[in-house]
Amino acid sequence: MSIIVKGAGTEANPWILKTPPGKSEFEAYRAPEAEPPALVVQVGATQLRYHLQCLDDLHAMLKAHGDWMPLGNADEQKPAKEGTVEAWGRSPENPVGGWYGFKKGLRGRFGNYIPPVMEILGLAEVEHNARNNRMRAL
Repeated sequence: MSIIVKGAGTEANPWILKTPPGKSEFEAYRAPEAEPPALVVQVGATQLRYHLQCLDDLHAMLKAHGDWMPLGNADEQKPAKEGTVEAWGRSPENPVGGWYGFKKGLRGRFGNYIPPVMEILGLAEVEHNARNNRMRAL
């Protein structure tokens, strides 16, 4: 699938992306000057912030994994299925020692919003099926 990228990934000109199934649109940009540095995701009126290092950390984990990994998208209040990108984004075993999301109540959906950003940066390949999408490192 050919991805058309709109935006530059800055606060003034965010990327306009779609979730892996392609049903919902959202904006994202890097905020390296934020404290701590953040990847900002804007979904309607809701703003989610993730540690900016999640992009490099997830890429390294996927490289080490060496194969496709299910995304496993889930809200913070719901458990993430083991062996998924979502579960890894919450795990005490990841490089930040837990949630990559900053604000309690809005820390989930890592497997929904981070993979499209990695895809446009050329770090990963992401499936775009109606359900059960996966990703792998490039």
